[in-house]
Amino acid sequence: MLTSKQRAKLRGMANTMDAIIRIGKEGITERVLKQIDEALTARELIKIALEKNCEIEPKEAIAYICEKLNAEPVQVIGRKIVIYRMSEENPRIQI
Repeated sequence: MLTSKQRAKLRGMANTMDAIIRIGKEGITERVLKQIDEALTARELIKIALEKNCEIEPKEAIAYICEKLNAEPVQVIGRKIVIYRMSEENPRIQI
């Protein structure tokens, strides 16, 4: 569980990031979860964009993804979500 200071630091880091994964009308599929998992393993902190035609709400999406991938929610702004998962092998982000 992240503290508010840790979450604030991660939010600051995510400000300059672009969304690397986009979720469209098909929603959160197994393929999308696999892509998110690989991105979290490589980067630890990622931003995901929910397209306008995506039927799932951002708060529902972040809760579902974090539960499935054992990640931490960082923030939801509009239709963009930011999640974090510390790398077990090679942690890069010091919080």
